[in-house]
Amino acid sequence: MVYPSFSRHSRGNESDKESIRKIIRNLVNNLKSHDKVYHIADSEFYTPETLHGLGRHTFWITRVPATIARVKDLQEADLSFSPCQDSRYSYHEVRMTYAGIEQKWVVFHSEPMHQHQEKTFLSQLEKDIVKARKSLKKLMGHEFKCEPDARAAANKWIKNHPRYRFIHLAIVPVHHKEKKSRGRPKSGETLSVVYVIVAEIEQDPDFIQQERQRLGRFVLATNDLDLSPDLLLDYYKGQGAVERGFRFLKDKSFRVAEIYLKKPSRIQALAMIMVICLFIYSMVEYQLRQALVRTGKTVISQTKKQTQRPTLKWVFFLFRRVREFAVIADGKRVLKIANLNDDLRKILALLGPPYEKYYF
Repeated sequence: MVYPSFSRHSRGNESDKESIRKIIRNLVNNLKSHDKVYHIADSEFYTPETLHGLGRHTFWITRVPATIARVKDLQEADLSFSPCQDSRYSYHEVRMTYAGIEQKWVVFHSEPMHQHQEKTFLSQLEKDIVKARKSLKKLMGHEFKCEPDARAAANKWIKNHPRYRFIHLAIVPVHHKEKKSRGRPKSGETLSVVYVIVAEIEQDPDFIQQERQRLGRFVLATNDLDLSPDLLLDYYKGQGAVERGFRFLKDKSFRVAEIYLKKPSRIQALAMIMVICLFIYSMVEYQLRQALVRTGKTVISQTKKQTQRPTLKWVFFLFRRVREFAVIADGKRVLKIANLNDDLRKILALLGPPYEKYYF
């Protein structure tokens, strides 16, 4: 669940890296807690400037960019993984010093991510070999002045296509008449010699296996050396709840695109109202889910299955046809509620008397 307690609104062209540093510094100065506070961010956070700026006593959790050489080594290495509490994940832990800061790196392997990425990977392999053969055919159509040039071009091609290896490679001389004319060369006619590449390729199984080993792997880092891999993963995955909160704020139901505000102060005020809406939305969603777990009851989901974790947006959708209308009976005006079925009454009962009072 997302319970926003702080928000800062920035210009669209402001640097993400710089704004993250400002926000964290503000939080450190204003958020006082006896418990450890972790600042969780994606790989954009992981720069020497940001890490140095926060110091050693501000705890953070982040994904390490795959562009760092050591990450590539860990993703390709034959590591021994230990199971996480969540059976879908396993981990390998290493100590690392980066940007002069001692930290813990944990290489995680996600089985669901591996299966998803493997389908894409196999599809890419089929497309890539077709593309590689076209590229090789184009190279074989090129004529070289000498055999070393042709061999160097072949070696450069295979180096640029590490997924493949040559199963046949030959540098073949080709004779051309210096003067263009029809027919075979005459006896004693001077001929020029060029060299062409004749080759066949196949996928390199060792390299393909190395690529497979990367699937499902990602590296998380923290400067809290005592944090367990399970908690590290759990805290990082909590970032997904924040992302869902952003999706809520961007929902077209707010119809923000239709509002034009001239002053930055008014834009900030509108954004604050939206954040308060998110706070209320999250609280009600949490209250309903807790009530469902406590009572053992369920509600219907979008997929027509029973669930104890409905989104409040779906609950709003279920209430879309509920209408209030008035009838005149014995000269009196009586208010009634239409389309309030048993499932909706159950949701209101779980939320409590204030919600029931509104409808009843």
